[in-house]
Amino acid sequence: MRAKLLGIKAVIALVLAATALVAGPVALAQRPSGGPRRGGPRSSGPPPTVVSASLTQSGQLLVFSVKLSASFSPRVAKRLGRSLCLLVERRSDGAVTDQLCVIPPAADGRRPRLVHQQVRGRVAGRAMLVAATVTRPSPSELTATFLPQTYGARTYAPIRWQARSALAAARCASGRRGPPGCASVFPATATLVHLRVPRIAGCIASGPAYVTNGPRSVHELALTFDDGPWYDTPQFLSVLERYDVPATFFEIGDQISTYGQGGAVERRMLADGDMIGDHTWNHADVAGGGSFARGEIESAAAAIRQATRGFTPCLFRAPGGAVSGSLISLARSLGFTTIQWDVDPRDWSRPGVGAIYHTVTSTAHNGSIIIQHDGGGDRSETLAALPQEIATFKREGYRFVTVTQLLGQRLIYR
Repeated sequence: MRAKLLGIKAVIALVLAATALVAGPVALAQRPSGGPRRGGPRSSGPPPTVVSASLTQSGQLLVFSVKLSASFSPRVAKRLGRSLCLLVERRSDGAVTDQLCVIPPAADGRRPRLVHQQVRGRVAGRAMLVAATVTRPSPSELTATFLPQTYGARTYAPIRWQARSALAAARCASGRRGPPGCASVFPATATLVHLRVPRIAGCIASGPAYVTNGPRSVHELALTFDDGPWYDTPQFLSVLERYDVPATFFEIGDQISTYGQGGAVERRMLADGDMIGDHTWNHADVAGGGSFARGEIESAAAAIRQATRGFTPCLFRAPGGAVSGSLISLARSLGFTTIQWDVDPRDWSRPGVGAIYHTVTSTAHNGSIIIQHDGGGDRSETLAALPQEIATFKREGYRFVTVTQLLGQRLIYR
């Protein structure tokens, strides 16, 4: 199973507390007493107090928020030797094992950034920039969002934490506890938060109602497979898992009960980080729209929801790509984006492994949506070509994403 945190791959609202352990800590914007000396700022005095802080979970993400007693600026804080960090502590003895600290924005950016450091004893390791979103609800507040893997967690295990605002002076840099005025923590005693494994519940259709490709400005591709589930679908999943690549599967509702292994195939897709789309109930021509098309789309969506135990799709692909304005409008009214493609090797016609591979790799480019088939017939050629396609695209530096990721659509978790 691909190394993803619950398939998925988002952002936790985190407000960070300051710690003296971090290299290059965030500086708080508090004016030094007596004004700055010529050539640089004077001692900044005690850091602002952490008035409140919280760590919660929102779907895949952690939400950590902090409010300080004074306004601050990460750039100024760095100059004054102050830091604002989230401390992650060991459950058994309360020792700090990791810290996430705010640093100033990049030279060409406006948002503060987040770095992670492992802590061993009283020594912090190398600061590594991590994927997170840091916002400022007010001049005295920070919110940072990130996944548990940001601080090294591989599962949604309980986390013991504190927020800390600290002065990185020599007398305060030797540990969590220092002379009065060196640091402020909240809560006073580390708090244990029990996290739950999030389950994806659906996605939200947004943007154009009909798309053939994603943005051409991003070096990304979306692999899609139609007409499953089928005998070969588990083998397709195994290949994708082996190469740590997500895909989007457009499923025929009537086949789920026969080939979905009681929903195990669909749940495996979601656990891997794949996306499932609606391909009608029995692959009928629904280009004309109307009540017949509505029934085909809704019946397939219901079968997907039942198999996955609660996932509602937001992607729809018409059989054969046969669409009309009325069908696209109907699909959008039902909560779907209609997905076409811009790369088609016509693998259903069994042109040979080499032909499939050549068409896919020679015609795909930034933002392409590639259609192939995991069901509806003998798909051995497609299955054989898939590892070669993946290897070539990886060599060329492409990133594989689901269609929802390619289009920037929001996922719903519970």
